[in-house]
Amino acid sequence: MSATRRNFMKTVLAGGVLGQGLNLTFTKDLFAKPTGKPIIIGHQCDLTGAISSWGYWLDKAAKAACDHLNANNGIAGRPVQYVVEDTETNPPTGARKFRSLVQRNEADFVLGSVHSGVNLASVPIAKELQTIYMPQGMAAEMTESKGNRYIFRVGSDTYSQAAAGVEWAVKNLGKKWSFVFADYAWGWSHFNEHKALLDKMGASIGDPIAVPVDAKDLLPYLAKVNKDAEQLYSVFIGSQSVAYYTQSKSLGLDKRMNRYSVLCTHESISPKELGGASEGIYMLEYMPRGLKYKDTAHNRKLRDLMKVDPVDGKEEGSNRILASSHYWASWESIFFIQKAVEKSGWKTKKDTPEFIKALEGMKVEESFEHPQGPKYIRKEDHKAVIDFYMSRVENGEIHVKQKIDAADLEKRFPPRHDFTKESF
Repeated sequence: MSATRRNFMKTVLAGGVLGQGLNLTFTKDLFAKPTGKPIIIGHQCDLTGAISSWGYWLDKAAKAACDHLNANNGIAGRPVQYVVEDTETNPPTGARKFRSLVQRNEADFVLGSVHSGVNLASVPIAKELQTIYMPQGMAAEMTESKGNRYIFRVGSDTYSQAAAGVEWAVKNLGKKWSFVFADYAWGWSHFNEHKALLDKMGASIGDPIAVPVDAKDLLPYLAKVNKDAEQLYSVFIGSQSVAYYTQSKSLGLDKRMNRYSVLCTHESISPKELGGASEGIYMLEYMPRGLKYKDTAHNRKLRDLMKVDPVDGKEEGSNRILASSHYWASWESIFFIQKAVEKSGWKTKKDTPEFIKALEGMKVEESFEHPQGPKYIRKEDHKAVIDFYMSRVENGEIHVKQKIDAADLEKRFPPRHDFTKESF
């Protein structure tokens, strides 16, 4: 053994590589180079358009994961080729780019857009082309009524989000709800999933207020909010979120009622940039933005790779704010692919049925590959069961108030579909 290799291995065994506590599975073939035909992982990513501030981070994380694998013997000893196509945050364009990834670029697996409309337009194409698709959007329908056996969800969805947050919100924020949201699949999915649970709990719900996705003036819609509402639930992204925060505050809604939402409405936006407009809002996070609330060696290392600060997730050398509740899912998707390929013995797309069986029910522990926490992908509906966090904007920062453990949550959202009954 050379002196360089010998010294390096001493460092590895001392835990000095890639963060304290890193699984040694990453170092077993550290000096082996992947060979053979590449495994092609495509990414249908929102690099431009309304949700590009998120797409940037999902692309950065997925690329980093592929680079890491290629530096550590690839997948099953084969190199990984990463190919990205821009959806332009547009469903017809996104569907066309999915076809391009599979038919032109010969992608073996595809990570999906974080835009639910793009996902829903692509889900039937994944089945048609018999290609594994891991959408990053959150409308529950893509792993339920409109899903199929080729679709897997690594992050959260509106079904699990409602299950995680409604009980706490009713108990702590009030039983009289009003909903205002962007008028497309994701917004309606939030309303429908929350309404189903709120009805069971005896809460009162005003008429849904659906806002056109291109609306900049939200005041006419906010004026429809029930005067006696105890909490206002909002679902917007990007510039429309900023409009919601600033305009709801200008109407004094923050003084009259609690405002509650999912972190998506504040994703890649710093509270400091809003001049206090989002102060006091409660939000469900899927991975804390503040490092101190998930200060593990694995999470620190991934954030180091993303080059972000520990509080607001601001990128070094830019004004970009980390898409903290979403970027980790594209990172982890790559490693779920690795594990299922190696477990199933997948060689080509003709082996995809065996890959699917390997991924159905797969459990992982918290690690560098899976820094969000321990989780598993349910066999029946292909949904990941994950931890959540109830957080609040206080003094221009997002602070966790309570963790919702995956183990406690699962019974609140049992599988409603069983894709294992579906043939390949």
